[in-house]
Amino acid sequence: VQLQASGGGLVQAGGSLRLSCVASRSIFSVFSPKHMGWYRQAPGKERELVAVITSGGDRNYADSVKGRFTISRDNSRKAVYLQMRSLRPEDTGDYYCNTYSPLGTYDWSWGQGTLVTVSS
Repeated sequence: VQLQASGGGLVQAGGSLRLSCVASRSIFSVFSPKHMGWYRQAPGKERELVAVITSGGDRNYADSVKGRFTISRDNSRKAVYLQMRSLRPEDTGDYYCNTYSPLGTYDWSWGQGTLVTVSS
């Protein structure tokens, strides 16, 4: 597994969670120059992009999470984080991290993801 996501769980609507995604040693040397994204897949739906952080630290968010989620990265730890606040039931899903490209390609295999369940 090249990317391991963690930090998911069951939370009530309005609550917060912080997700982490750590790169394996096999990709340590190439992690820092990559644009990274957090993705989620709700039950029965396709995977969607939630947030992006470029190698330079610029951030972009899906409209549905703007103002509630914050993406960050720590290149020294080869990690990407997603702080989620004011969670809603529609945020429920499996969350993954991977590289981001406008072409829709991904550099690394998808890890197991971390499940976020928001109850109403």
